Amino acid sequence: MKLNLPNKLTVARLFLVPVILVFTILPYSIWSNAIALAVFIIASLTDLLDGKIARKYHLITDFGKFLDPLADKFMVIAAVFGLVCRGFREGNGWMFWIFMAMLIVTIFRELAVASIRLVASTSGGVVVPANMLGKIKTVTQMACVILALAEPVVYRLAGWETGGIYYATYIVTGAAILFTVWSGIVYLASYWKYLDPEK
Repeated sequence: MKLNLPNKLTVARLFLVPVILVFTILPYSIWSNAIALAVFIIASLTDLLDGKIARKYHLITDFGKFLDPLADKFMVIAAVFGLVCRGFREGNGWMFWIFMAMLIVTIFRELAVASIRLVASTSGGVVVPANMLGKIKTVTQMACVILALAEPVVYRLAGWETGGIYYATYIVTGAAILFTVWSGIVYLASYWKYLDPEK
């Protein structure tokens, strides 16, 4: 199978997911965080580039439509799962519970939206497009992971003691949770009419 450039970028992002997971789960060090942060940013940039290239040069394919959102979800879920594991291992209750909440709402939201898309497609022949809330959700999710990896390094290098509380990270993570739930509710409300219990 020959892949065009956007699809190659998407596949590359998928291959970066295990690297993100490993370096996020590793015990905190400036190096482990820096590598996880660099790889996550590179993966996020491939997400930005593949869509732009595909639209500009008319390289949109069914393969890309399937794999691109899947790679995004794997990337975010892997990073958040790694942060949950790190919070648990280090006894950081703030990190553990906030990212556990993020992990749970993200998984439930993605399963619900995937299900409603399938039903709308098979029952009504309707393709459920991504909306602006969904895009904001993705951006805030990526931002909270970047901050979660960058903020401890900045605090450590500056010699600041935080007691495991990273304010910017937790505020943006709260916003990501809000947009994850909100966008999921909007999707379900918009396409609920296709869920007919008599069919």
